[in-house]
Amino acid sequence: MKNRINYFKVAPEALEKILELEKYVKKTSIDRKLRELVKIRVSQINGCSYCLNMHTKEAKKLKVTDEQIDHLSTWKESNRYSEKEKVALELAENMTLISERGVNDELYHRAREHYTEKNYVDLVMIINQINMWNRLSISMGNKASN
Repeated sequence: MKNRINYFKVAPEALEKILELEKYVKKTSIDRKLRELVKIRVSQINGCSYCLNMHTKEAKKLKVTDEQIDHLSTWKESNRYSEKEKVALELAENMTLISERGVNDELYHRAREHYTEKNYVDLVMIINQINMWNRLSISMGNKASN
C-alpha cells in the first residue's frame, strides 16, 4: 500500500486511539458477517476502493455469499437479507449520508426492534469506525491492491 503520508508514523497517538476503537468493535456481539456487509456498503457509498477490497475479502472468508455481496447496492429490493440485516444497512446508509438523511425516530425504533440498547450503540460504533477508516484512507490516497 502506497500512501501520501505514513500516518501511522506521523500521528501514532491518533492511530493508537483509532485502533483501540477497532479492537472494541471487533469484540461486539454484532454478527461478524453483518459487520462486514455494513463495512462493504459504507465503503461503496464513500467510494473507498481500499476498504471495499479489504472487507469484501474478509466477508468471503466468513462465508458471506457472493449474492449477498453482489446485491448490497440493491439491498432494499433483495430477498437475500433478513429484516435485521436490512435495518442495519439502512442505518449504515443514513449515518453515512447523515446530512442528507439523518437518523429519525422511526428508523431508530425499527432498529431497536432488532437490537438492544447495547447492540444499537455497538452498531453505531461499527458504522462510525468504517466511515472514519474510509475518510482516512481516501484522504491519504490509499488504493486497493490486487
